[in-house]
Amino acid sequence: MAQYRDRRVAQEIHRELTDILRKNVKDPRVADLNITDVQVTGDLQQATIYYSLLSDLASDDQRVQAGLKKASGIIRKELGSRLTIYKTPELIFKRDSSVAYGEKIDDLLRNLNKE
Repeated sequence: MAQYRDRRVAQEIHRELTDILRKNVKDPRVADLNITDVQVTGDLQQATIYYSLLSDLASDDQRVQAGLKKASGIIRKELGSRLTIYKTPELIFKRDSSVAYGEKIDDLLRNLNKE
């Protein structure tokens, strides 16, 4: 049963983080992001949070990264009060590039059919 704990904690972090970003964080820089995945290390010390944006602009990505960095203390504090684990994991935010990769593959397939 212990081998599944990191996945259960990741699911709980995903659920709570989505709620925290919607209700508690009032920063407009992080208003339009979606949490796509959460991966937690086996010792539950670090959580990597993958997010996606509606925009592909690099300036928007930098703006969101700055907003997440500023709000990470508030987010971690709120997560600590909501989770039932001994230590709140360190949060690492990374942009999920799978959406952009999927769009690139779709464009290639559409162009292949045109020829």
